[in-house]
Amino acid sequence: MPSRAVLFDFDGTLADTAPDLAAATNRLLAEHGHAPLPLERLRPFASAGARGLVHAAFGVKPGDAEYHAMRESFLGFYAERVCEETTLFPGIAELLRELAARDIRWGIVTNKSTRFTEEIVAALKLKPDCVACGDTTPHLKPHPASLLHAAEQLKLAPADCCYLGDDLRDIKAAIAAGMRPIAVDWGYHHPDSGGPGSWDAEALIAHPLDLLRLL
Repeated sequence: MPSRAVLFDFDGTLADTAPDLAAATNRLLAEHGHAPLPLERLRPFASAGARGLVHAAFGVKPGDAEYHAMRESFLGFYAERVCEETTLFPGIAELLRELAARDIRWGIVTNKSTRFTEEIVAALKLKPDCVACGDTTPHLKPHPASLLHAAEQLKLAPADCCYLGDDLRDIKAAIAAGMRPIAVDWGYHHPDSGGPGSWDAEALIAHPLDLLRLL
């Protein structure tokens, strides 16, 4: 069935936020007396936000004594430069223009908090038809709640929507929501995820415009 709406994961699928996330991570490292890490070392963990980047830099995870303070410091640093180097991935702007020409609505479903998402959306001059963030519902992906919320905003059945993501939890959330799960070959691909070819997505696309043949 053709899709009537396209929903995107944000970090690693729609926008390349890794440079600004890595900058916040390196400021946290400097605060603790450590040398910075290169962007390419941190990029695979960017989809997991503060949790992934704090763990990548320090080996600290939620539940560890140091985690909460490190997370708060990281978020403070990130808030100071949320969209200095963040850009859309190549081909995304062209895809959004083509969706508009075909009268196909689009939106964002992300685990990122509303305060950061709204700032980046405004800075990049995006006009999504719906946005569901990590604090929009009580649940984070891979739970389907935020995807279902987006479908409700669009007044569409979940089956009328496809969801694009660069992380295994995106595909799990789409399947759980009853949406068409599309994996993307760009983005961050967390090293523990097994690679997008193993995620049981309906399709794996190498470039944003490749989506058009699936719609």
